[in-house]
Amino acid sequence: MGKEQDILIWRTRLTVSVFVATLACAGCAAVGPDYVPPETAVPEAWHTHLPPGLFAEEGCKETLTRWWSTLSDPVLEDLIETAVMENLDVKEARARVREARARRGISKADLFPAVDAGGSVRLSRSSEETGSGGERKLYAVDFDAAWELDIFGGRRRALEAAEADLHASEEDLRDVLVSLLAEVALNYIEVRSFQTRLSIAMASLDTQQETFNITQWRVEAGLTTQLDLEQATYNLAQTQSKIPGFEIGLEQAKNRLAVLLAKPPGFLEDILDKPQAIPVAPLEIAFRVPAEVLRRRPDIRRAERNLAAYSALVGVATAELYPKFSLLGSIGLEALSSDSLFSAGSRTHSIGPSITWSLFDAGAIRNNIEVQSALQEQAFIQYEATVLTAFEEVENALIAYAEEQNRRESLDLACRAARKAVDLAQNQYVSGLIDFNTLLDAQRSLLSFQDQLAVSEGDAIANLITLYKVLGGGWSSFEPERKNRAVPGRKS
Repeated sequence: MGKEQDILIWRTRLTVSVFVATLACAGCAAVGPDYVPPETAVPEAWHTHLPPGLFAEEGCKETLTRWWSTLSDPVLEDLIETAVMENLDVKEARARVREARARRGISKADLFPAVDAGGSVRLSRSSEETGSGGERKLYAVDFDAAWELDIFGGRRRALEAAEADLHASEEDLRDVLVSLLAEVALNYIEVRSFQTRLSIAMASLDTQQETFNITQWRVEAGLTTQLDLEQATYNLAQTQSKIPGFEIGLEQAKNRLAVLLAKPPGFLEDILDKPQAIPVAPLEIAFRVPAEVLRRRPDIRRAERNLAAYSALVGVATAELYPKFSLLGSIGLEALSSDSLFSAGSRTHSIGPSITWSLFDAGAIRNNIEVQSALQEQAFIQYEATVLTAFEEVENALIAYAEEQNRRESLDLACRAARKAVDLAQNQYVSGLIDFNTLLDAQRSLLSFQDQLAVSEGDAIANLITLYKVLGGGWSSFEPERKNRAVPGRKS
């Protein structure tokens, strides 16, 4: 009995020693590079000269959080809310987040022991030639445990990569949201633009029809020639020819908007059937300074997280150079009858460490490290390219918005002057003071300027929406920001 107690004490001490050694190894630094977020040179201010009403400031979170509300259009707000809930791209991106979260759980589980349970009943019969020829049953119940000690940090690096991949998938979801919000708003603006252009063409058509009637009366009265009537006819027909193009563009914009809401074409006909004016931009618009774009844009944040993941994978590959230590153990019960299976004498157990080490692989491990290092370098280059592209998009959106404002003001002035010219020409033509060509030119110019102004007003709002998009606006209204999230310039 004393000998058995000594063996039990020795086994207990061995188990405790291994456990203490494991805890000590768990605190060792993992092999491979420790990730450091990239430092990016950021300009202090935007290069483009900002037009009146547009200014950059620190922390304009309220403006970007729900930027579409600045357009004061309840229909647009309802469409955006529906799109966020129903859009198929958003649903797919959310599914990718769930996938990445589950993969992180798999990587985390690799840090812990694996325990398996099993049981069996075996019937065996020996040969009569070599044995007794008898039969016997063997009952067994066992629990097996295996634990690979993460001494060199390969599995911790794998968990680090999985964590970064999860964050990257979250940023991908936010990037999808940013694009969706902008696409819904841009297509909505396109619908209102075509409706405005269509109403302008219809109003011009009424005016030209009236001019045609007057010209026809003057021809019949012998006050003018058939040439004036023919000119009035082709002017009326030319305006009529514009209407089908506007109808086509209007229906296509409605259909595209319906698909963004995961609805069949024609679903929004009742909602958008009544024409409304193009939304007007607010008088003052605040947006972010360059440094905040790095922290706000999901594509930049995703590129940074991808870089972190590839950096961790270098450590995973490096850990393959070192030996793997595992602790294996099992306990069980074995008996020749079910009645004695759970008796004290049927107990079995085994415990012991194991080690595996790849001594020769013809350079496969080191080449894999080189592969992962090259992928890390590519991820860094992609991050830098994403940052540059982001700044380019913001500058382009700024100049487009600023110059379109100037164009809209000029067209508005031209429209007011053309309206006065048409009124004067109409009166003077009826009085016989001018020829028909002068009236015709005035009407054509008015229609052209009105149509261009409608296009410009739509483009101005579209450029503002694009500006909000390239600044990374809107996603935080629907996806709360994770606490302690790693962002460029801050170590995760």
